[in-house]
Amino acid sequence: MKRVLFVCLGNICRSPMAEAVFRRKVEEAGLASSISIDSAGTGDWHIGKPPHEGTRKLLTERGISFEGMRARQVRNDDFSDFDYIVCMDSSNERNVDEIRRSIGETAGEAKLFKLLDLVPEAGMLDVPDPYYTGNFEEVYELVSTGCDRLLERIRQES
Repeated sequence: MKRVLFVCLGNICRSPMAEAVFRRKVEEAGLASSISIDSAGTGDWHIGKPPHEGTRKLLTERGISFEGMRARQVRNDDFSDFDYIVCMDSSNERNVDEIRRSIGETAGEAKLFKLLDLVPEAGMLDVPDPYYTGNFEEVYELVSTGCDRLLERIRQES
């Protein structure tokens, strides 16, 4: 079982979108029983809340379920519970790395990287935050391509 955690700032826009999109791609690939998926945020402002209205609207239009999703914050045990921790931007990656360093040797071996590390042709390092930009479509396109590449990577590494 491979375990993937998507991380953004508040866990209401980008990371739940990535969780839902990746879950759909994994199901379509027939790998739902071998890949576990979750999302979290580095901040605590939205804990317990559903995805942002813009994320919900976009996912609903595409027939992608977000049922049961609620924002949560990154936890210390995420580093040992997940194989891949995929951050939406450089700031999230730095924050997650700081948490990992503060835990020390017991942090686990999760691979930490940004989603767009897998999409170099995007010409950007970070998935823009639609909470501020309002551009959920752009985020969806980046997330969808990144999720395709992540699935390829997991298949190659298995």
